[in-house]
Amino acid sequence: MSRAAEDPEGAAAGGRPGPAAAPAGRGRPRSAAADSAIIEAVLRLIEDGASIGELSMEGIARAAGVGKATVYRRWSGKSALLLDVMRSLDVPGPPPGGDSVRDDLVALLEFLRRRGLAKRGSALLRTLVSHVQTQPELWAEYHDTVVRARREALLGVLRRGVASGEIRADRDLEMLADLFVGPILSRALLHEWKELPEGLSADIVDTVLEGVRPTAHPAG
Repeated sequence: MSRAAEDPEGAAAGGRPGPAAAPAGRGRPRSAAADSAIIEAVLRLIEDGASIGELSMEGIARAAGVGKATVYRRWSGKSALLLDVMRSLDVPGPPPGGDSVRDDLVALLEFLRRRGLAKRGSALLRTLVSHVQTQPELWAEYHDTVVRARREALLGVLRRGVASGEIRADRDLEMLADLFVGPILSRALLHEWKELPEGLSADIVDTVLEGVRPTAHPAG
């Protein structure tokens, strides 16, 4: 069992863990180095085989080389800390260029593909996502602060495609977004043994766009 297993519930002294990081104590500036050490300690413990249930605030503090009070000044409980750990694994992608709907879609998917190739981040994210999804409030906050912006960027490109006549106006854009990102997310998070080869992003985009282009009607 991991050395972080003494407190399986991982709750703060007051009971329920809060959804966001607690502010630093008054008069005591928050240390970015301590923040990084704590988050890295969580990632290292998971890599070493600790389950989410085995992690405790006390064990995380020991692994980070800080006092337990230092952890609790920043996060009200384990769930709030795990949310920030997940955020730390997310790197914002480049904004769409705005010139070509197809090229922008390929760029968005290529960013996801390259993230999937980062095995450490993908493996850790799989573990964390499986835990956070069991807690609706925590998952909703992760979605709102991390997933939503990327989703909106994709939907914005699809709306441009409809406006330019490259995508049929009768298509459900939310479903289309799922069709574009689904194959890469499936391989990166659910079926990690499947490859994410060069050219996959372009193949997905071209295949989906082929099915949603307006139908040309012959003259006459």
